[in-house]
Amino acid sequence: MTLKQTPLNATHRAMNARMVDFGGWDMPVNYGSQIEEHHQVRRDCGMFDVSHMRVVDMKGDGVRDFLRYLLANDAAKLTQPGKALYSAMLRPDGGVIDDLIIYFMDERWFRIVVNAGTADKDLAWMREQAAQHAPQLTITSRDDLAMIAVQGPNARAKVWQVLPQTQAATENLTNFQAADCGDYFIARTGYTGEDGVEIVLPQTQAVAVWQALHQVGVAPIGLGARDTLRLEAGMNLYGQDMDETTNPLESGLGWTVDLKSERDFIGKAALLAQPPTKKLIGLILQERGVLRSHQKVVTAHGDGEITSGSFAPTLEKSIALARVPMGVQIGDTVQVEIRDKLLEAKVVKYPFVRNGKIAGSV
Repeated sequence: MTLKQTPLNATHRAMNARMVDFGGWDMPVNYGSQIEEHHQVRRDCGMFDVSHMRVVDMKGDGVRDFLRYLLANDAAKLTQPGKALYSAMLRPDGGVIDDLIIYFMDERWFRIVVNAGTADKDLAWMREQAAQHAPQLTITSRDDLAMIAVQGPNARAKVWQVLPQTQAATENLTNFQAADCGDYFIARTGYTGEDGVEIVLPQTQAVAVWQALHQVGVAPIGLGARDTLRLEAGMNLYGQDMDETTNPLESGLGWTVDLKSERDFIGKAALLAQPPTKKLIGLILQERGVLRSHQKVVTAHGDGEITSGSFAPTLEKSIALARVPMGVQIGDTVQVEIRDKLLEAKVVKYPFVRNGKIAGSV
C-alpha cells in the first residue's frame, strides 16, 4: 500500500525524521530524542505537521441547526465568530464515530477539523445525514489546505515573528477561538496541554512557513512526543480511548454531551437508555514498569483495561488512562497486569500536566 504524504514529507526527511506508517500516512515519529522533543514543547515551543487532519467546510442556510442534530455537544453555545467547540459525533447506538472541533465563522459557515484516520468515514456520515435532514448544505473537504500546530509557552510569540500580519487579529484570542487572517486560519487550540496555535494554510505555503518557523528557533516535533504530551494532558485519542464500540459517557467525555436540554441529537436516546457502567480514570504506576494500552486493570469492583499508557517525561513516571467499573474512586489503589505480574497503580484525577505544571491531584 502506498502511504499518503503531507506537503511537508520531503522537508521531514531532510530534517532526518524517522518516518512511520500512521493510519496510512507517512509521518515523522521523531527527529532525534523523543523525550527531548517532549520537554521542548513543555518548556519552550515546538511544531507539529498535522496536515493529515481533515478540514471540512460546511456552508448554507440552517447549518447550525443541522450541527445541533449531528453532534453530541450543542452548537448553540457558539455565539461569537471564531469560537470553537469540541464534540463527539455519535452513531445512533451511542458509539463514537469521531471526536472533532467545530468553529463558528458565520451563520452560513462552520469549519470542522476531524481526525485523519476517520476522515473519509466522517465525511460520508456527514453527507448521508445532510442528505436526509439538510440537503441545502454544501460539505466540502478542503484537501487544498495544510495544518501546522505550534505549541508551547513561547509558541504564539514565535508565530508572530514569522507571520507578523496575523498578530493584530490573533493576540487577543482566548482558548478555543480562531481568526480568519486571509491565507491563514489561526486557532488557539492544540493537543498538548500547552498554549499555542494551530495554523491552517494553503498547501503551497506549508514548506515556506515551516522553514521560517524553524529559522526562528521552533523545533520540529514528531508524533511520539505528541502522544506523550496529549496523554499527560489527559486528552483522548480516537481509536484508543474511544471508538465506535464505546460511548462518550464511558470515555471521560460526559462534559461534552448535552443530555439536559430538549434538543435531540444522534445517539441521545441510546445514551439515556443505557446509563454508563464504566468510566475513564487516570493511573500512576507505583512500581517499576510501563503502562500500555490493553493491559488488564484489577480492581475491587471488577476488571478494567488501560486505553492509553506510556512513560510520562514530565512526571518521570508511567501513567495511563483506563476504563474501569464505576465504583473505582480517585485515591484507590488498583493492580495492573504487566508481563504476568500484578503491579500497583494509584487512581488519580487527570489531566496529569497542564501548562507545564504537574497537576495538584497527581
